[in-house]
Amino acid sequence: MAEDKRSWITQYIIQNQEKFYRLAVGYVRNPQDAQDVVQNAVVKALESWESLRNPQAVKTWFYRIVVNESISFLRKGQREYAQDPEQLPPQRFEEPRFGEAADVLEAVRALPVNSRTVILLHYYEGLTLKEIAEVTQSNLSTVKYRLYAGIRVLERTLRTERRAANER
Repeated sequence: MAEDKRSWITQYIIQNQEKFYRLAVGYVRNPQDAQDVVQNAVVKALESWESLRNPQAVKTWFYRIVVNESISFLRKGQREYAQDPEQLPPQRFEEPRFGEAADVLEAVRALPVNSRTVILLHYYEGLTLKEIAEVTQSNLSTVKYRLYAGIRVLERTLRTERRAANER
């Protein structure tokens, strides 16, 4: 039974690895860093798979691990290099610009962490607000507030950017 649960969790992670990677890139903005974040999340999940009481909750359980790992990575503020960091220039991920979609994603990434988490999980990953409440361990009303507050900030930001672009 226990080994079945572990293999089921492993299968779920493998089947959805692209979603987790995309979420991590949404936070850390760098493909290599996102791979590190997802790898750390997988290690944590496989080390603590017994803590998952309800196998039906594996989706929110693992999303929570990825979100927490992403936030933890951002709090560190820098990569740890095997060599002297002066010798290795930091490589930042630059996405190709595709008009408004890239502008929106950039504006989402500039949001405070709580609003960014809710918007990324809801609009980019397709989680319901109830699932997001489980992932973030917040009340549903808090999740709704963060979503709508984030949307308001995005609207203002994008309106300002469009005005500035039109004035040029």
